Amino acid sequence: MNKIVILLFVLLTAFTVNTEKPIPSMLHKQVNDFSLKVTDNTFFSLANNKDAKGYIVIFTCNHCPFAKLYGKRLNQLNTKYKKLGVPLIAINSMDTLVYEEESFELMQVKAKTAKYNFPYLQDAMQSVGKSFNAAHTPQAFVIWQENSKWIVKYSGAVDDNGEHPEKATAYVANAVDELLKGIKVSKPETQSFGCRIFYRK
Repeated sequence: MNKIVILLFVLLTAFTVNTEKPIPSMLHKQVNDFSLKVTDNTFFSLANNKDAKGYIVIFTCNHCPFAKLYGKRLNQLNTKYKKLGVPLIAINSMDTLVYEEESFELMQVKAKTAKYNFPYLQDAMQSVGKSFNAAHTPQAFVIWQENSKWIVKYSGAVDDNGEHPEKATAYVANAVDELLKGIKVSKPETQSFGCRIFYRK
C-alpha cells in the first residue's frame, strides 16, 4: 500500500479519535459469552472450547485499508497461540446497512481469499462490539479465564507498525506470553487505529 495513503489514513483516524468522547476502558472488565455466526455457517461461543485459557479477540472488517494489512499476522498469531490454549477469533461488527461490502457473503469470500485459519464471526446486531466498547478495525483484546469468567487483560492495537511487521512491537503477542507465564501484563492498554465502527442507535 502506498505510504502516503497510509500516513493520511492514520492522521485522519487520529483526528477522529481525539475529537470524540473518550472510550471507556475495558481493562479488567468481565466479558459475557456470546453466540455469533461464523463464515463456515457454524456458530461460535467462548464456551465452545473448554480447554481455552483465553482468547485473542480481533475486531476487523472487509473494507478497512488498515485492517487489510493484518490478515497474515492474525493467521500467525492463531497458529502460535491456539496450540497453547489461546486461540484467535475475528469479529466483524460493521454496519452492513452502511457498508455493503461487509455482508456475510462477502465475509465468506474474504475468509477464503485471505486463507484465514481462525473463525471470522459476524456481529450482525453489533451487540458484541458494544459489549467490548470496540471502536476501530483492527482492534485487539486479550481475554483470560479466571474463576469461570472471561476478563479483559489487554486492549488496543495488535502492534505498532501496520506496514512493517518486522519492525513492530508485538503488543498482543507480548501480552499473551506474559499471561501464559502467570505474570501481569506489562503494557495492558495501547491506542488502536483504523476505520471507525459506527453503531446503530
